[in-house]
Amino acid sequence: MNEAEFNQIVDELMFGIEETIDDSGVDIDYENSGGMLTLTCDLNGSQIILSRQPSMAEIWLAAKSGGFHFKLKEDDGETRWSNTVSGELLSAMLTEACQLQSSESIRFSF
Repeated sequence: MNEAEFNQIVDELMFGIEETIDDSGVDIDYENSGGMLTLTCDLNGSQIILSRQPSMAEIWLAAKSGGFHFKLKEDDGETRWSNTVSGELLSAMLTEACQLQSSESIRFSF
């Protein structure tokens, strides 16, 4: 995958995250700028940051629970963002981070 393809995939992912937040009605604001998607929890002002790392073909997640790296991996014919250490899916870890930091229920599925 070249850098343009990577950026296209990440743009679609971030747009999907924004749509999920909009559709859920949770009190989480977002700003997408300079390759980073910043989620701000209205409850306490805490932030969750997703940033693209094209040179490594990774997405990095920064939350109160820590910093995590994700790579696109194919599993049973499906391509998913997986934690480079634990193998946990980005969708699950982002769901958990948002619930912990905002005290609201939201579920990401991508």
